[in-house]
Amino acid sequence: MSARYDLVLLDLDGTLADSAPGILASVRHAYAALGVATPAEPDLRGFVGPPLAESFATHGVPPDLVADAVAAYREVYGAGNLFDDAVFPGVPGCLAAVRAAGSRLAVATSKPEPTARRVVEHLGLHEHLDRGLDDVFGATFDGSRSTKGDVVAHALASLDAAALSRAGRVVMVGDREHDVLGAAAHGVACVGVAWGYARPGELAAAGAAAVVGTPAELTAALVGE
Repeated sequence: MSARYDLVLLDLDGTLADSAPGILASVRHAYAALGVATPAEPDLRGFVGPPLAESFATHGVPPDLVADAVAAYREVYGAGNLFDDAVFPGVPGCLAAVRAAGSRLAVATSKPEPTARRVVEHLGLHEHLDRGLDDVFGATFDGSRSTKGDVVAHALASLDAAALSRAGRVVMVGDREHDVLGAAAHGVACVGVAWGYARPGELAAAGAAAVVGTPAELTAALVGE
């Protein structure tokens, strides 16, 4: 078995881990703290993955209260809700197989990087990364790096992988359209995973190179004979 890619960038929420319980509890807390009507449950699921400020802004929070909503969210999420998650079944075996085939794995998430590292360590996912938590790349708390495109650029620069990207040897794996679009902004293809939080057809419409339904199918998409 050989690696199809030298570097695999992995989204975290909805791709490696079912993070919805802790995220949605924190979102509900933020709406209650602001006294703003909480969106319906199907709309709340859309918060898992995209940048937080963007999600609040598009789900009923007035522009002048978005920063307050983010602060209220982070207060309870960082205090413990971030640990209300679990790795999706089959994901550890997939990561082990892809790494054994020769790919380097790194996490690229819209979560703030320090928070993402706490989650990755809690879930034991850092054991699949060459440099452990140093291979976890995310956004910044101050918003200077916020979009998935920003995070992908940060990961490529930090890993000195621009040449690999130009050669088509880097791939993104994610569950939402912003993963696909953020990767595409840097010439990186994205394999979408259907077990996450995307709406039906969202990944294909965004231009995902492929959409897989199980971790076993993801392994096959990333590893060749």
